[in-house]
Amino acid sequence: MRKMTKVNLNHEKLEVSSALLRALAHPLRLQILEFIDQNDAINVNKIYSSLKLEQSITSQHLRVLRMADLVKTERDGKYIHYRIDYEKLDQTMQAIRAFLKEKPAGKA
Repeated sequence: MRKMTKVNLNHEKLEVSSALLRALAHPLRLQILEFIDQNDAINVNKIYSSLKLEQSITSQHLRVLRMADLVKTERDGKYIHYRIDYEKLDQTMQAIRAFLKEKPAGKA
């Protein structure tokens, strides 16, 4: 007779992890993150005009990044500026590396 293994999953943490991985799994969102990184903080108009994207598509992708807490927003008058949450991104990358049992970049 086979013994059943019980797996204890924290569904809330699993949902958060899932949202983070989905947010990072899209090439356009990675492109947007890279563009924000190059500009420190930038508003949505600059993002979609520079990357030659539709405003609505850009806003949808930024919403996914916000919901995953990968970007922070700051309001300046009528403009909302986006900035990468480097702490959250670093934590996410560390978790992925640990899961894959990779060594962090630059370490032997």
